[in-house]
Amino acid sequence: MAALEVEGLARHYGEREALSDVSLSLEAARTLVVFGPNGAGKTTLLRVLATLLRPHAGAVRVLGSSLPDDAWAVRGRIGLLAHEPLLYRELTARENLRFHARLHDVAEERVEEVLEAVAISARASEPLRNLSRGMVQRVAVARAVLHDPELLLLDEPYANLDPAAIELVEPLIGAASGRTRVVCSHDPGGGLAEADLVLGLRAGRTVLLRDAAAVQPGEIAELYR
Repeated sequence: MAALEVEGLARHYGEREALSDVSLSLEAARTLVVFGPNGAGKTTLLRVLATLLRPHAGAVRVLGSSLPDDAWAVRGRIGLLAHEPLLYRELTARENLRFHARLHDVAEERVEEVLEAVAISARASEPLRNLSRGMVQRVAVARAVLHDPELLLLDEPYANLDPAAIELVEPLIGAASGRTRVVCSHDPGGGLAEADLVLGLRAGRTVLLRDAAAVQPGEIAELYR
């Protein structure tokens, strides 16, 4: 059974179509990388898959559950790393993760485990407002994987991370994690390297949908022209 099944998905904001007639299927433990210029609909697609937005038309199934009717059954199986970190700046890194741990019924030991995994333990008692953007991004990664989700939805996951930090988070959110992943990217080379399936969007419509092995970097660059 496919981990994701999308057929004829449409979503609009007033008169503006953010997504129109988008269809795809992704098998479990595979990675879909979504390319497209700003405003193409990438983030809207992630938010629909994350159950944060209702589709206005079409059929969406995530991990076997139909959206939006069965959204309650799948939310705890999804990890979202959004463009915004979805963290409270006045709380410490540890307090943020403890809050999310309670939402997902996750043990305290897991909080410390993921703080260690992203090398934030030494700064975990400081308010997030005191941390650099790269450190906050690492805490956001920790939050996204805290409850060991089956599906990761990642919007520019390596933003603000230096090479050492990317190496730290790669086992948690990279292809080696073994999770089904949807990754929004502007990096043709890096995105193609970790993709199994490529979706190219422009103005909310599909202009490219193909196995990654059959896609050339120049085709990705063309999306931005």
